[in-house]
Amino acid sequence: MGKCYINGMGCVSAQDTYETSFLESVTINTTENVVYAIQPSYKELIPPAAARRMAKGVKMGLAASTKALKEANVTLPDAIITGTGMGCIEDSEKFLKALIDNNEEYLTPTNFIQSTHNTVGAQIALGLGCKGYNFTYVNGAISFESALLDAKMQIENEEENTILVGAADETSSHTMELFKLTNVIKNESDQPYSVLNSNSSGVVYSEGATFVTLENVQKESTYAVLEALQIQNELEPNEIESFISEFLNKNNLEKEDIDAVVFGNNGDVSFDNYYTSAGSLFIQIPQIYYKHLCGEFNTASAFGFWVAASILKNQVIPSSVKMNAIEKSNFSKVLLYNQFQGKDHSLVLLSKC
Repeated sequence: MGKCYINGMGCVSAQDTYETSFLESVTINTTENVVYAIQPSYKELIPPAAARRMAKGVKMGLAASTKALKEANVTLPDAIITGTGMGCIEDSEKFLKALIDNNEEYLTPTNFIQSTHNTVGAQIALGLGCKGYNFTYVNGAISFESALLDAKMQIENEEENTILVGAADETSSHTMELFKLTNVIKNESDQPYSVLNSNSSGVVYSEGATFVTLENVQKESTYAVLEALQIQNELEPNEIESFISEFLNKNNLEKEDIDAVVFGNNGDVSFDNYYTSAGSLFIQIPQIYYKHLCGEFNTASAFGFWVAASILKNQVIPSSVKMNAIEKSNFSKVLLYNQFQGKDHSLVLLSKC
């Protein structure tokens, strides 16, 4: 089987990650329980008339995918695979509101058409003229990992050579209010918000899009190799150590072979104990976190993937994502672990080229 190389990446997030170097400047939020992505300039990418009709998630996805393809020097991928948790939720809300306001009569189909979960992948394909395999995974917090797994298998089995893989999720006003009512989002009284020193339930919610170009050949632009990944629906905190150990054994690795580990801590005290259990395996190596920068959403783990691959390429861990003070000068293998509310557990292994 061939290797799966990460040859280009693009990221739109609550940080200025689109135009700048790898986390060269970051802003730490402590006062807002919903943070929004910094939107890049779309006028060079999308005709203004089309952009006005596009959902925010679609525009973020188009921008991130364009950069991922440009970095890899790819004009047309063989396939496009997308992951999303909520899809174009803003258009869904608009359609449902019109449905109620108009007593289910005289409805225009535009918002309904644009609200489907596969809109992001479809718009990218239309813009590129890509008529190949196009699939969207809607699997909660493992939506991005599901897309990665599909792409990895296709490349390793020589079914495709170049695959654009990504994830996009957006915020919307009504859904955010519902999340506040159900305590998914932290209360205002929980300020100042913190990920590592939190004493409250819920998360700081956000949005973003991350795309990567996966290929079967190494290039000058290559970030890392996607070695392995595994997903699991439900686990108890006391099962995490064996879950990780079995994954490493399956890939002929010991925990000492891992040079850094990336955790998806989100500041929810009800579930961050999963990361405490996982961290006990890796107390001698650098530990990394990232959701204090990008916030939490269904496909936030794609931002963590972007962080991990960038660390392998640049061979440095920015101080803004360090969980501990352990230093290392060389990074060959990085492990990512993420879960959301005790479900949708994922492990992703990346290695240096």
